[in-house]
Amino acid sequence: MKPRIHLVTLAVLAGLALQGLASPPTNSLPTPIARTPAFVPPDPAPIPKAPPSPKTPPPKGSRPPAKPTKVPQKNTGSPSASILSQQERDAQLRLQIFLDTALFSPGKLDAQPGALTTQALSLYQKAHGLEITGRPDNVPIDPNAEIYTTYTIRPEDAKFVGDAPTKPEEQSKKRYLPYGSFLELITERYHVAEGLLARLNPTLKLDALVVGDTLKVPNVEPFLIEDVHETGSVPLKPEFSKRRIRVDRKGHVLELWEGEQILASVPITAGSAELPTPPGKWRILGISLLPTFRWDEGVLNHGVRTSHFYNLPSGPNNPVGVAWCALNKPGIGIHGTNHPETIGRAFSHGCMRVANWDIIRLVNMITADIPVLIE
Repeated sequence: MKPRIHLVTLAVLAGLALQGLASPPTNSLPTPIARTPAFVPPDPAPIPKAPPSPKTPPPKGSRPPAKPTKVPQKNTGSPSASILSQQERDAQLRLQIFLDTALFSPGKLDAQPGALTTQALSLYQKAHGLEITGRPDNVPIDPNAEIYTTYTIRPEDAKFVGDAPTKPEEQSKKRYLPYGSFLELITERYHVAEGLLARLNPTLKLDALVVGDTLKVPNVEPFLIEDVHETGSVPLKPEFSKRRIRVDRKGHVLELWEGEQILASVPITAGSAELPTPPGKWRILGISLLPTFRWDEGVLNHGVRTSHFYNLPSGPNNPVGVAWCALNKPGIGIHGTNHPETIGRAFSHGCMRVANWDIIRLVNMITADIPVLIE
């Protein structure tokens, strides 16, 4: 679970820290920063279904802050969003799943109307030559499609759940930054807001999930952290060389184009007025998966790179998430996040933050050297 901290403060810290990332020469692909050997989780011992917390006990002498059970969900929809009928919520979820599957991501699936869903719908309509209404009246959604499925927590999922400290000094001592709980793993795997997951599973204690628990979840293509492997430099994909990225800073959206066709869109968190995402024409210098992260207090406090820093290991709770797409602008990139609840509504300090499930799908559709237009 994520700690209750001010989201804007968190975004400021995470964004500023990215300016400390080393930028490779423009004529070569980036190499990981002080990369540690790839983490290979050990085979877990049999884990019984029992009351103890799924978190690995912290090392003696350290006490990472406990994560709250509930993450506040900001309602960006209409005032009536919180009092929708079950039928209306199902309709909203069906629309969100449709858009997510079509790679026009609405962000976290919450079964509520909101700005991110409306924006994704409008871009889908534009991409398919439909009248842009912002309403699903002309979109081919199957009314009989199953919108719910179930997931049973497996013993192998425990490889990716454990002690997840929040302080850089403690994080730097780890070999891997896992999910802090099974709840965190499930919400990211099924792109689902915690509030909706709680509504779907009223009899389960989400902060005490264990192996063997079965949850009702949205029927969406799951994000599988076990399929993401540490790669310092993703090979070029010539078949994608004609594609380009457009970033709309005010709209908090990233669009992928090929020719005159929009292929996909994902919501992002862009920079602030003080430290904006730099407008202009750039290109992707290189792409890495499960990157490490250079945390520098000087960059955080003063925007100045110093010798006092921590190299944070890879994992879903790394501040830049599970992927880093470096631009040919020092310290600036498109990357994942360990706080997907901030996407589309908090500010970074220059970079473009994307939910882990979206950044992985985006990386699979792009290649290094393609242009990036930031407007």
